[in-house]
Amino acid sequence: MTTTIAVSGAGFRPYDVVVGDGLLAELGARVAPLARGRTVVVSDETVAAIHGQAALDSLRAAGLTAELVAVPAGEGSKSFAELERVIDRLLAAGLDRTDLIVALGGGVVGDLAGLAAALFMRGIDFVQVPTTLLAQVDSSVGGKTAIDTPRGKNLVGAFHQPRLVLADIAVLKTLPARQLRSGWAEVLKHGLICDAAFFDWLAGDGAAGATGDAEALHRAVVRSVEIKSAIVGEDEKEAGRRALLNLGHTFGHAIEAELGFDEEVMTHGEAVALGCALAFRYSASRGLCDAAEAARAEAGLAAAGLPTRLDHIGPFSAERLLARMAGDKKAEGGRLTLILAHGVGEAFVEKGADADAVLAFLKSEGAV
Repeated sequence: MTTTIAVSGAGFRPYDVVVGDGLLAELGARVAPLARGRTVVVSDETVAAIHGQAALDSLRAAGLTAELVAVPAGEGSKSFAELERVIDRLLAAGLDRTDLIVALGGGVVGDLAGLAAALFMRGIDFVQVPTTLLAQVDSSVGGKTAIDTPRGKNLVGAFHQPRLVLADIAVLKTLPARQLRSGWAEVLKHGLICDAAFFDWLAGDGAAGATGDAEALHRAVVRSVEIKSAIVGEDEKEAGRRALLNLGHTFGHAIEAELGFDEEVMTHGEAVALGCALAFRYSASRGLCDAAEAARAEAGLAAAGLPTRLDHIGPFSAERLLARMAGDKKAEGGRLTLILAHGVGEAFVEKGADADAVLAFLKSEGAV
């Protein structure tokens, strides 16, 4: 089964997100109409070892020249040094504005390759082939590309929409169980934002997707992409409603930064899950939603084996976490912007959040 979701908006060229089984083998045939001849596949060393040759074979079978650039696996590759190295390889390959980059990998590769595509000769086309659940439902759609700095995550980047996204459910079979759960956090997040029925299905019959059931994964990916594409189509550059997609991220990014972006300690998806739980409990503490709704959100996240409690991770400084949150790119004039909720499926944006109230909440959650 293959499902195609169209992504369109006033500010960018429309493109398709194709969700199906076995799409990697179809890469060349699907990319050929978009490419003029030369392609470079950007991947990481882990994904390249598993899927790199299949991608190259498919592109070459379609009559395209193709070569592979592999970066080290992990968040550390979202850096100025790796960005420079990738761009240098594009120059060495002789690419020009008519050529194409294929991002084959998870969110790190998609961000890095997408930013390289945005910058190379002031912008060339690229195709996303996300190989993690997290990337399939989130980072591959919407055109956000970025690298990290020591001061925070995704602070240097550009909006650069792909020409095509191929979400192959079959490649998810190679994911470790922890990475699949991490992607499930972003799926749950979409339900928490605006679709309570979807969230309840994910926490109930659909929960099989979190452990690899292909049919449940297909439905989860399709609905997540539908939700994200509708929001992106209204607000490409996060001037308003798109900020809702950052539910859990302001808390989560601060936690990741305090942990040094160490994926062994906490993955991005785990941080988002914890951030979503914190956002709901903070909303409840403010009287913005019922405590029962916060408990409902937490239960759905915990049932998938995701973290929901700050004090279960380790000691954190409340002041340091708050400082990280104040440096988030959604902050305005040094004031916090938070994505909060009136209930499951009812997220909203709060600008100018009270820093003292957030600090007190973090301390109530076990930060010191």
